[in-house]
Amino acid sequence: MELELIRTYFPNGTNGEFFFNGTRVCSAIELAWKNNQNKISCIPEGRYELRKRYTAERGWHLILANVPGRQLILIHAANDAKKELLGCIAPVSILIAEGKGSQSRNALAKINAIVFPVLDKKKQFFLIIKS
Repeated sequence: MELELIRTYFPNGTNGEFFFNGTRVCSAIELAWKNNQNKISCIPEGRYELRKRYTAERGWHLILANVPGRQLILIHAANDAKKELLGCIAPVSILIAEGKGSQSRNALAKINAIVFPVLDKKKQFFLIIKS
């Protein structure tokens, strides 16, 4: 199964829209593209396997596997890419500006509700990122 993230790049952040089976799920915010530099850039476009991961800090969440030159790229709640993200992707309910949104926890719950049940059945789920 696949989730699609369609990006629009801006100087101060990257905005996007998540789609599942052709239906829009929510928006997304990320850091601006800065040549995949660690912790200051969004990741390259591509196809990434999503996996479930647990930490005491975040509980169950999604991590992207095999991101070139990067580690620990997560999908997690955040409303301001510059202040809260280090290359990760944050679902948001409303886009406010470049790399800024609101109601991220609600949007994250929508993504998790789509992806977690598939992963719980030990099936693969991929995120396709493109512009």
